Amino acid sequence: MTPQDKRDAAALLILRLGLAWFMFLWAAHKVITPKQYQFLAKHFDGVNLEIWQVYLAGGVQISLCLLVALGLFRYASYGALALMHLFTITRRWEGFFDPFAVNEKGFPVNRNQVIDLAVMAAFVALLLMIARDHWSLGARLRQKIGPRWWL
Repeated sequence: MTPQDKRDAAALLILRLGLAWFMFLWAAHKVITPKQYQFLAKHFDGVNLEIWQVYLAGGVQISLCLLVALGLFRYASYGALALMHLFTITRRWEGFFDPFAVNEKGFPVNRNQVIDLAVMAAFVALLLMIARDHWSLGARLRQKIGPRWWL
């Protein structure tokens, strides 16, 4: 590996772990506080979820975060988390048009949407650079057993 390959691999490892951790926190909260997510699904989507459905969604998301952190099934796992995040972005679209809004107490109310855009950009970068993600288990498996569609 060239020095540039090593820098790329290190940067993508940091990016991959950071994105997996970011998404893991949201997924873990579904398991820790499922009633809050029941309320959010009802409030934003008009959907009544059972507690077990919230736990299932959190469990699937946690599993995907672990796959991303390890760099396994890279196209599927990175893409799935990116799509989940894109879904979140589409749900909060109005905040992008007023990023400096503050409430009556002077608190910025739309700054999470700005963070959402930065995270989405990071997911796009990770997906575009997937072939340079050398420090992942998926890359190691690909090196050992050869190219596969899922690596």
